[in-house]
Amino acid sequence: MRPLRSAFLSALLGLSACLGGSGPASAQGIYDDWSNVKPPAAPALSHVVLDPATTAVLVLDLARQTCHPDTRPRCVAMLPGVAKLLSMAREKKMTVIHTLGGHSTAADIWPQAAMQGDEALLKSGPDKFIHTDLEKMLRDKGIKTVVCIGAAAHGAVLHTAASAAFRGFDVVVPVDLMAAESTYAEQYTAWHLVNAPRLGERVKLTQLDWIN
Repeated sequence: MRPLRSAFLSALLGLSACLGGSGPASAQGIYDDWSNVKPPAAPALSHVVLDPATTAVLVLDLARQTCHPDTRPRCVAMLPGVAKLLSMAREKKMTVIHTLGGHSTAADIWPQAAMQGDEALLKSGPDKFIHTDLEKMLRDKGIKTVVCIGAAAHGAVLHTAASAAFRGFDVVVPVDLMAAESTYAEQYTAWHLVNAPRLGERVKLTQLDWIN
């Protein structure tokens, strides 16, 4: 029995050494690979024609707290473009829905993105479908396509756009009307939306001047 026990203990020690040694080495190898990754080419943009009767513009978290000149200066810089898109949407009688997160209130929304008339305001985390009536509102209005703009690109825009696509809506994201702290986060968001499973078939990337 003693030789058998000794062999068993030796096997356990050997297995432990193998497992213990392979973990950090593999993790370090993965990390090294990440450090050498070159970003892919920027995703292609498409011209988009919207049907006003079945399109909603989702204005995501364009409050001073999330669209701040110090942390997200490009967000503030894109506000004239936001105003232009909203003017077009309202002229064509599209549905416009605004969202906020955290402790922001309607008074914190930048004037260029402020609500008008009976436009709805929802509050939630990055995915605006969670704990809100957003999906019901869209279904009740016969909406088939949502246009997602706002901040942060890798927050509310990414998660709300993805959630909309998973629910069967077509999604349009103007890349010049979403902003993050870095261009890397913006590019990653765009890449993810057209390359992740089940998203690419529903999401189109565009720019403001290519929307009709």
